[in-house]
Amino acid sequence: MLEAQHLYRSFRGIAAVSDVSFRLAPGEIVGFLGPNGAGKSTTVKMITGMLRANDGHVLFEGKDIREDMVAYRSVLGYVPEEAHLYSYLSGLEYLQLVGRLRGMGEALIETKATSLLRHLQLESWQHSPISTYSKGMRQRVLIASALIHNPRLLIFDEPLSGLDVLTARLFKDLLEELAAQGKAILYISHVLEVVEQICNRVIVIAKGKVLADAPPSELAAMMSLPNLEHVFAQLVQQQDTRSVAHQITEVMQITHA
Repeated sequence: MLEAQHLYRSFRGIAAVSDVSFRLAPGEIVGFLGPNGAGKSTTVKMITGMLRANDGHVLFEGKDIREDMVAYRSVLGYVPEEAHLYSYLSGLEYLQLVGRLRGMGEALIETKATSLLRHLQLESWQHSPISTYSKGMRQRVLIASALIHNPRLLIFDEPLSGLDVLTARLFKDLLEELAAQGKAILYISHVLEVVEQICNRVIVIAKGKVLADAPPSELAAMMSLPNLEHVFAQLVQQQDTRSVAHQITEVMQITHA
């Protein structure tokens, strides 16, 4: 369904993404992992069409997305890492706006928007301005806005941010339901335990390059490590965090320069 082909993007001559390639098939939930500055956000921006690649292509069903961005975005649902919402609108008004931008009819928008808000425990807040919402409530509005037009491709960037335990559990169940319906899902997260539980495959990126692309269990077995967290630390050559934590506490205790 979705294919990234040899993506390359640089900023001021410095490569942020270098030769990144992978495929995402219908019904797959693929985790996309990497440390801060690894090139995840740049890759996602190229996949969503917000950023042009210097080289390489993003294909959807065999066609370059740049050939018809309007058609591509009509099948794409995206939850960005930062919840940038029009805070003067209510949750219902925001979903109505999204629905209209998606070309949906008013009756259909009303039915789907109110139902999504109800299922996401926002019914009693649907007429209140988003400025009064908590971070988790804003995140639920973003999730609803990504789903309202029934997209075939979904990209979730840190979707559990701010969600309480029950809503996070609901979201994980929702991902499984969406995959069962044939949706292709790219899931970006730093919560490795969740990625290990729900993702069919995991792509690990560091310094702009793909280091691994395999099911979580296969990665762990190949590297003879117990879980995805240890695999990730090895692949990206993560620093000894316990040692660094100790050094930080030592700095805190310095009383004379």
